[in-house]
Amino acid sequence: MVPPIPDPVLLDGAQLLDEVRASVKRYVVLPSVHTEVATTLWTAATHAAPKLYHFPRLSIRSPEKRCGKTRLLDLINALCRLPVPTANISSAVLYRVMGGDDPRTLLIDEADVIWGTKKAAEANDDLRGLVNSGFERERPTLRYNAATRQVEELHTFGFVALAGIGALPDTITDRSVNVVMRRRAVSEKVAPFRSRRDGGPLADLRDRLHKWIEGNFDAIDKAEPELPVDDRAADVWESLVIIADLAGGKWPALARAAAVELSREHDQDDTDANDAIRLLADIRSVFVGSSMPSKQLVNLLRGLDDSPWSEYDLTTVGLATKLRNYKIRPRPDKTGKVRGYRLEDFADAFDRYLTPDPSKDVNSSNPQVDPFDGSDDLTGQGVKGSNPSTTASREFDDLTGSDTCPSCSWPYGSIGHDQNCARRS
Repeated sequence: MVPPIPDPVLLDGAQLLDEVRASVKRYVVLPSVHTEVATTLWTAATHAAPKLYHFPRLSIRSPEKRCGKTRLLDLINALCRLPVPTANISSAVLYRVMGGDDPRTLLIDEADVIWGTKKAAEANDDLRGLVNSGFERERPTLRYNAATRQVEELHTFGFVALAGIGALPDTITDRSVNVVMRRRAVSEKVAPFRSRRDGGPLADLRDRLHKWIEGNFDAIDKAEPELPVDDRAADVWESLVIIADLAGGKWPALARAAAVELSREHDQDDTDANDAIRLLADIRSVFVGSSMPSKQLVNLLRGLDDSPWSEYDLTTVGLATKLRNYKIRPRPDKTGKVRGYRLEDFADAFDRYLTPDPSKDVNSSNPQVDPFDGSDDLTGQGVKGSNPSTTASREFDDLTGSDTCPSCSWPYGSIGHDQNCARRS
């Protein structure tokens, strides 16, 4: 006999999220603590869909097969709210399934079949638009109903998880919490998942999770969390941070650390995949002094390790053409014989299109180290968000046995705590 579900006021939200995270880790090896946290919060947030405004996508990708994507979808299917699992879907089905007062959770496996090639992507471009429009409320899709001779508003909002091999459309990943899976190493062990055997305990956990969140709908509806990221990333993470703040304990700090790191990883992936943005980033990395001749800049770009510019046969004319869209043009030197670029002309483009580089100051010919050292010990790379006090955290959580500071809600020993309480004391 299944015991009755406790009253929501008696349920411990942090403990429930711990259980969800532990359940996922039991059957799947995720690439980092941050992806464990993000997947847990995304799954829990589906139960709060009636009170949320943004519905981030969960993009689960891998370079090869047998990396655990489908298994992760199986677990989300068992734990999320109103799942609709499918290996394919049409536009007509999607706008009839999604939306409503209690939105369903769409789980699309084999998403690479839908968008994996240029031809397939073009054939399914309408579906991509619908997936994007459902990222937030009040973004209806308009369709003309020939039978009634009227234009209809079709609401497609709701949570969507997509799993596939290779890349997904960048307009989708930009609205997503992105999890890049990898094949499990021999030393990494997981339990075999059997829905007949394991479905019951997971269903019990799902029901307790839903009752806790449903009992806190009023708090969720009024929540306005402070976020360590901005713009589109803030829209993606708002719903997840709301759930983390509701749970309390170590989850608020874990959620914000995951938001910073996974957003940074996505920005870097986006830069690498976008030739124009990659060019700006590479120029910033090789530029020396306050000005450089065009030929010298091109040679430095072509000489970069793993650079595409040599393969593209980049020339001074080609460079000028690519930079024209950013209103950056070569200028003659004092003699009028040598044309080149000035660092100050790149300042606006660097500021608008690239993540901050703490080692460079584009307004100076002598680069200085950024006074805020935003490096994090998980990656060794700089992290700089809109609020330095909440931009990074180490892997301190309930699994490592650390405690959370009651004054600033950051784990003791974390960067966030050092920059707040520890520094003030």
